[in-house]
Amino acid sequence: MDARAKIASHLIGLFMLLLLDTISTVLGCGIMPAGQARTRSFTVTGFTLPTAMVYSENAAVAARFPAVSSTQAGAQGFVQRFLMQTVLDVLERQARSAFLPDAVISTILDQFTVNIRYEPLNCPNAANPADETVTEANSPSCNIVGNTVTSICTVQGRVNKKCESTEADVTVMPISGAPLTISGTLSTTNIIMANWSNMMWQSVLSRALRILASGPFASHFSTAFGSIGGN
Repeated sequence: MDARAKIASHLIGLFMLLLLDTISTVLGCGIMPAGQARTRSFTVTGFTLPTAMVYSENAAVAARFPAVSSTQAGAQGFVQRFLMQTVLDVLERQARSAFLPDAVISTILDQFTVNIRYEPLNCPNAANPADETVTEANSPSCNIVGNTVTSICTVQGRVNKKCESTEADVTVMPISGAPLTISGTLSTTNIIMANWSNMMWQSVLSRALRILASGPFASHFSTAFGSIGGN
């Protein structure tokens, strides 16, 4: 995004939030009718896998790599929490830049939810390919370097081999498919936010990914891309 596009996006955000403040003051933060919400779908791709986004029910994996989630639900919950918090941070920053009162900001954020659909990678076994050997033949093992899951290897026949492609009888495959896609919905019951355009929500999602790309998961989300769909 060039400088002019960034400025335009920022001005759109300020305008919408100022409009939201004005109408919210009159309408009591503009809540939609009970049971109704405006929802837009989103998809995030182009990231690599931090260990917390995969899971293993193998106690030995958990002991060796404690950041790996112990259940599928745990990995999904991790993604739900960090993505929800990051989007809320974007909305709060926009609201504060428009000098909205704390009470209005709190109400706006309470009227917003993120729901994700994510299929995490299951790692029955895991090892650092440079200095650890696989002890179970014909079972997929996740290669973990630092805090990143880099690939999946399978050792055929004899075990106690390192998960490196130079080893005989070792197959190393890149990670692909569902574990590298986060999808879900952005929902709001605020009557003004409900009428924000896809362009505005695209700006929110893009800013959220920029925050992720500058935080603890910078190495994983520096090339991530998000897109907004319809209702």
